[in-house]
Amino acid sequence: MERVPHVVKAEYRGGYRIHVAFDDCLEATIDFQRWLNGPVFAPVKDLKFFRRFFLDGWTVAWPNGADIAPETLYDCVLASAAGRRRTSGANGPPKNAAAQPAGSSRVAGRPRKR
Repeated sequence: MERVPHVVKAEYRGGYRIHVAFDDCLEATIDFQRWLNGPVFAPVKDLKFFRRFFLDGWTVAWPNGADIAPETLYDCVLASAAGRRRTSGANGPPKNAAAQPAGSSRVAGRPRKR
């Protein structure tokens, strides 16, 4: 079973960008605009609403139930040259980023069942 990464910190950085930090010290600023498609994300396109994000469990979420799977965010950070480890400041380990890790049941951009 693959480890599911946990977002432990998220800070707004302007526009649709959020700086996320994971439980293994990997962090980067991500532009979320690429994921704001479909009806669940319609309210999130409003920047005032976008800024109302919060940490819900292991990822970034919004009051209407929209969220991005933590695996998707983690893979995005790994694929980014901006991905850094807080403790050492070195780039994260190289890895081919996949849309979803094998065995993942969450789909990016779908609201979590409550």
